Amino acid sequence: MDFLQNLLQGMALIPAVVNSIEGVFGRETGPRKKESAMAFLLAAMQFPEATARRQIVDGEKFRAGLSKAIDGVVECFHASCWGSRR
Repeated sequence: MDFLQNLLQGMALIPAVVNSIEGVFGRETGPRKKESAMAFLLAAMQFPEATARRQIVDGEKFRAGLSKAIDGVVECFHASCWGSRR
């Protein structure tokens, strides 16, 4: 699969993954939930394979960017009616 397509599909999964993790790990800490979301998304984006094929040339920057994307989704959720249901 083309890496860009895989990346975009992975990014599109972030809201659903965050919502699902909240449902499953609702009583866990924020960092624990984020760690779970990161692990799931990195696997879905085939991070190890993409790094090995040099489609991702800086793994740390990639992880940092994904972390910021997750934070952004959580921030948007908390600012919406989704955040008030807890």
